[in-house]
Amino acid sequence: MQLPLHLLISEKLREQISSGVFQPGAQLPSEHQLMSEFAVSRITVRRAISNLVNQGLVVPQRGKGVFVKEQRKVTYSLSSPLVFFEEDMARQGVVSSIENLIFKAIPAPPETEQALRLDSGQNEVYLQKKLLLIDGVPVAIDSTHILPHLGRTFAAELKSQMTFPVLEKNGVAIEQITATLECTHADYETSEFLNVPLGGPLLVYCYTAYTHDDQPVLCGRCFSRGDRLTYSVVLTKRSR
Repeated sequence: MQLPLHLLISEKLREQISSGVFQPGAQLPSEHQLMSEFAVSRITVRRAISNLVNQGLVVPQRGKGVFVKEQRKVTYSLSSPLVFFEEDMARQGVVSSIENLIFKAIPAPPETEQALRLDSGQNEVYLQKKLLLIDGVPVAIDSTHILPHLGRTFAAELKSQMTFPVLEKNGVAIEQITATLECTHADYETSEFLNVPLGGPLLVYCYTAYTHDDQPVLCGRCFSRGDRLTYSVVLTKRSR
């Protein structure tokens, strides 16, 4: 399927930014130059530039032009002891925030029933989807299934705050997280919210969180932009 012209232009410019043709602080070609280069209208050029602005790649300066932003990549540590996302971002000097997309009770999918060890007949969980932002730029979509009594009890807080800190401050201490990292491609939803090309590569952080006595309380997947959010792990050899 042929992409719309404005997407083709913004993708070409994005590739040039990624490859270093346009360095941080550099000015992009003017509207007139882009109109001439791609043989398109001013509206099409402006939509292309708007795509780049939404991706956090460029910033317009009134009366001066459009300039490439410094592309800061942040790293979330998955190592022990546990450090929650919000705290880790603060330590790196960036501001994290969330935008609640969905919060509702749903029938538990089979894999969630297994991961959360739901009792027979207990087939309801709370689904929360939230957009994670770093310095106002969308970097990940987190989709979490939460035990129903926790979802009902802490619904108001969960809709506006990060999940693990909400549970911790209400006495639900997370003792362990098991996780895997996978790769996938952006579907329509992730492409739309993360401002990445449809079919573009994404990292997927899959996790299950446990309290005391190895009790699972939630599981989920976090789809992230690899150009903005990476993960680190420290491996230590077991002493003999």
